[in-house]
Amino acid sequence: MASCFSYVSSRNKCYQYSFSRAGLRSSSSDLGDGTVVHCWIPQSHIDTKPTLLLLHGIGANAMWQWDRFIDRFISRFNVYVPDLIFFGDSYTTRPDRSESFQASCVMKAMDGYGVGTMTVAGLSYGGFVAYSLAAQFKERVDRVVLICAGVALEEKDSEDGMFKVKSPEEAAAVLFPQSPSMLRRLLQLSFYKPPIWIPSCFAMDYIHVMCKDYLQERKELVEALHKGRRFSNLPKITQPTLMIWGEEDQVFPVELAHRLKRYLGENRAQLVLLKKTGHAVNEEKPKEMYKHMKSFLCTDAMIPPNQINAKRLMLANLISPDQQINK
Repeated sequence: MASCFSYVSSRNKCYQYSFSRAGLRSSSSDLGDGTVVHCWIPQSHIDTKPTLLLLHGIGANAMWQWDRFIDRFISRFNVYVPDLIFFGDSYTTRPDRSESFQASCVMKAMDGYGVGTMTVAGLSYGGFVAYSLAAQFKERVDRVVLICAGVALEEKDSEDGMFKVKSPEEAAAVLFPQSPSMLRRLLQLSFYKPPIWIPSCFAMDYIHVMCKDYLQERKELVEALHKGRRFSNLPKITQPTLMIWGEEDQVFPVELAHRLKRYLGENRAQLVLLKKTGHAVNEEKPKEMYKHMKSFLCTDAMIPPNQINAKRLMLANLISPDQQINK
């Protein structure tokens, strides 16, 4: 008997085609110790362009979360889009479930591709990994974008009633739904205006394709984010940081954004709040998200590095570009 048509699997293939057409190719890095990281990488890395690393959140794979942004960034950046461990085609046999381990795996993969300095952007859980990258590899990460990433949370926030879910176990059950009703709850928590109706057949298709693999390991990732977490232990990153947040985020409430901004300092971090927007900023307000990312990232990104230095020297000496070029 022929297998039933899967809309979600078909969308995966469409996204693969979209990434390939944009100029990326699929690549896997064996890091040893039973760890493999899959990544979409440029078909040709151009040394005169800066590098942008895009990290997905929990839920669908990297392609689903970043597809609508690839075409916009690829003309300005060497774009790398990895699957984090236990998502897509990335996995490990090691027991470490921390975001610092995720970050070290991503950086080892980037080392293998010969990537030097990079800008990192992370959605939700990907923002935890982006923050850890910036903290661990200060000399390699020049700017950071955190999109609804509650890195400032601590374990007692759950006890204090900050979140809609009461425990890491309940959070994992929602984030990796195993029934149509739980998927609907996930959408209600993630969107300011959730879909009115999701057919059960589509819900089960999504669950079968996206939420069955590495289920126990993914639950452990969520538990590792919360267990014993104290804000006082959070390292303070020094890179310029942009935070984009939905004002109505029910997954990581906006108080966590203000907490992190106060911690990093007014001069180092900027916070953009999007009205009538929930946690899924990339789905609800992609144009606004891109606009703010572009403003933050692309000031010098369209200018080759040697010209950037010349431009800064021109400004410092208050001379015209023609005079500088003729020197």
